[in-house]
Amino acid sequence: MQEFDVVLPDEAATLALGAALAAALQADAEGGVIFLNGDLGAGKTTLTRGLLHALGHSGAVKSPTYTLIESYEAGGLSLHHLDLYRLGSPDELDFLGLRELMVPGAVFLIEWPQQGGDWLPLPRLQIDLSYDGEGRRAHLYSNSATELLKRLKSTITTCD
Repeated sequence: MQEFDVVLPDEAATLALGAALAAALQADAEGGVIFLNGDLGAGKTTLTRGLLHALGHSGAVKSPTYTLIESYEAGGLSLHHLDLYRLGSPDELDFLGLRELMVPGAVFLIEWPQQGGDWLPLPRLQIDLSYDGEGRRAHLYSNSATELLKRLKSTITTCD
């Protein structure tokens, strides 16, 4: 497993991590599922906003807490942002048409993935966001996206 941590002292740093992830995903072009883990307010949607704005999306990016999924076309990528916090059962994912969206190259940013249970495919990348004093800390790890993580690590400041 490859992994590293990033200190995110403020919102701008979280947005910058999202932008770095956008650049890595564009260079990679494989897409896949990215789990975004963290408590309420830890920065999952902020990171997604940074990613989408870096890809050229100029509109609002809000948490899809009630809609469960928001889809975007930006920077040549098809992205789907899911927030499963209010999901009652993993079976509800069948009604979202998620299987039809899972095409090669599509990117899925999934908040509260544990709510999806075994219905969700294994993630290509996981990002755990946690509170760190007044800021945040991101722990990025993967068993399969080692090149993607190398690209990310080379563009952002990491910590031990």
